[in-house]
Amino acid sequence: MLSKTINKDKRDVVIEARNLGVSFQAGYNKDDYKSIVIDMFGKKNKDKTGEDKLYWPLKNIDFKGYHGEILGIIGSNGSGKTTLCKMISGILQPDEGDLHVDGKVSALFSLGMGFNKELTGRENVYLNGMMLGIEKNKIHEYIDDIHEFSELGDFLDQPMKYYSSGMKARLGFSVAAHLEPDILILDEALNTGDRHFGKKAAEKMKELVKKAKMVLLVTHSLKYAKKNCDRLIWLDKGVIREVGDPKEVVNKYKATIPPKKERKTKLELQKTTLNLKDRTIVKAENVGVSYSLDKKTFWALKDLNFEIKEGEVVGIIGHNGAGKSTLCKLLTRILEPEEGRMTLNGETTALLGYGAGFNGQLTGRDNIYLNGMLLGIPKKRVDKDYPKIVEFSELAKSIDKPVKQYSSGMRARLGFSIAATLQPDIFIIDEALSTGDMAFKQKASEKIQDMMEQAKAVIIVTHSMSFVEQLCTRAIWMEQGTIKFDGAPEEAVEKYSESKSKKARQIK
Repeated sequence: MLSKTINKDKRDVVIEARNLGVSFQAGYNKDDYKSIVIDMFGKKNKDKTGEDKLYWPLKNIDFKGYHGEILGIIGSNGSGKTTLCKMISGILQPDEGDLHVDGKVSALFSLGMGFNKELTGRENVYLNGMMLGIEKNKIHEYIDDIHEFSELGDFLDQPMKYYSSGMKARLGFSVAAHLEPDILILDEALNTGDRHFGKKAAEKMKELVKKAKMVLLVTHSLKYAKKNCDRLIWLDKGVIREVGDPKEVVNKYKATIPPKKERKTKLELQKTTLNLKDRTIVKAENVGVSYSLDKKTFWALKDLNFEIKEGEVVGIIGHNGAGKSTLCKLLTRILEPEEGRMTLNGETTALLGYGAGFNGQLTGRDNIYLNGMLLGIPKKRVDKDYPKIVEFSELAKSIDKPVKQYSSGMRARLGFSIAATLQPDIFIIDEALSTGDMAFKQKASEKIQDMMEQAKAVIIVTHSMSFVEQLCTRAIWMEQGTIKFDGAPEEAVEKYSESKSKKARQIK
């Protein structure tokens, strides 16, 4: 670790927070003064005295960030991690205390937020760079390095509306890291990247702290935090619980996570296979989807053939850009195949990463009703299931805040809770749990197992191989829009991992 070779007393302080605190009024966002709060169902954000409620996402925050270190921030969803990053990057101003930041900050919030989906990746590189105050000539100097590091190939000159969440994350990190900031903040920005890119990003961060002043990394991956951070801050309900050695802080944090409940029945591959029914729920016959870009035809999917039977839990794995998200859009009828035929026997509910269908201006409560109605579910049924959704999401204290104030993890929890509670026939999860904390992932895993008895089929798109092996009865490995393997999860993961290792050796 970089910082362990340096005497702390001799290091320059880059970030210092003293008694830092920030407050929000419910329904009001400090970083958006033009916000219009829409209340669809007459719920007012006032307490019993009629006064507006006041929330303190952060209170009494004291810490120092030193030159030359990678400082990690961990904590459950809603603990205040994103709010702290917004203050350090200057988006938010504290209501109390002092914050000293020595240097220019480049902040990359989850999934390269700020990208214009109608512009190409290349155009967004220039746009984001200039928004950071970087001269066009300097961006032009680094554009080839950014292109190469992101591994996007021809996608760099395609509109970003065709990008998967992982591709956005890769480009966002590549832009932020190559434009040489003094302080780089990464808030959940690498959660959707595959393992190979995660390793590259870790090496790049270590290289950055030799040139820049420091890197601030927010992550739910405790393993990634222990391996790549010099120190960790553990935030819990807006206050700092621990600051120090990554291994010690992680152990203390893990000790507070409720143990996984023992279940009378556990998901077992053999038992699930025996319970399969003959009815075909999804059938793809020679399916193809293409995009016409710059007078060229790009096939996002080509010659897909597979069937999903009732009772199956199917994992979809593959590198960023393999076609996984495009397949999900076909399954949800957002797209129609240009070639072949896709047959669906049942109503589909899709959770396409981070509650992508949420309206940021509306509260969590309003979005529950909005999403229910968009799924064609009667309001009476949403009324009935509403308490279950809120309880499962563990967002009761934040349910009447606008969703734009939610962290990406909170959005993921609410989106999963809505979709899972409303019991769809076919349930699709596309990277929607990438930002969930450990305790919620355990709950979600159990919920998916329960849903197998209610839903006709569950389809999970993920970069987490352990998730696939634990939950799925079958896995499909996709590569460049085609199916490379379709079969047992363990075998699919093994073949896919071998392919990634081979590619990594070739790059070296």
